[in-house]
Amino acid sequence: MTLGISLEKAREILPISENRPLIESKTGTTFSGVYRLSFAVDDVVRDFSVETPYGVNLVVMGTVKSVGSGCTCPGNAVIRALLRHLIVEQDEAVVVDMEAGIEHLGRGTAKHVDTMLVVANPTVKSLEIARKIYSLAGHTGIKRVFLVGNKVANEVEEEAIKKFAKKNGMLLLDVIPFDEKVLQAETKGKTPLENRQSKAIRSIEEIGQKLQRK
Repeated sequence: MTLGISLEKAREILPISENRPLIESKTGTTFSGVYRLSFAVDDVVRDFSVETPYGVNLVVMGTVKSVGSGCTCPGNAVIRALLRHLIVEQDEAVVVDMEAGIEHLGRGTAKHVDTMLVVANPTVKSLEIARKIYSLAGHTGIKRVFLVGNKVANEVEEEAIKKFAKKNGMLLLDVIPFDEKVLQAETKGKTPLENRQSKAIRSIEEIGQKLQRK
């Protein structure tokens, strides 16, 4: 819904990891308990991505367990192949919004990621989780890793993030201010991108410009 998709349309989206006919068509064999490891996924992007009003196509992958760990199940195999195809083979900008952690990225895929943003709220617990993810990302081969402070309400919180980043050797890209307009939009089920006066949205646009310059 953040990308402008209506609630009704969002409810209709079937995550790739839950699309049994698709997974079976990609990995199925005539042998019980045996599945294919090699298959094409370019048609998945074509057939299952959802167009949004903001010019971004969305592919909902769904929740899987430890893609990068070599877990042997068909759903994980499809997600792993799709991630690699999007990040390594597609000549376009790809943004992957992951759950906390980098388990979804195997080493062969992570090394092709240009930049990873570790987003954290200004709390000790959130920042400590961010520190662990930041460290893991660096060891996985990702070229650039940055910390981004999120929902920062005042100068005290901003300073706390800056001190934490400096103490732990983390590069702080920027902070996104807490914004009631974002909360109001989400409460109504609307995208906050509609509000061009939102200080949080303006801050995110500036982060995008920083990344392009880098």
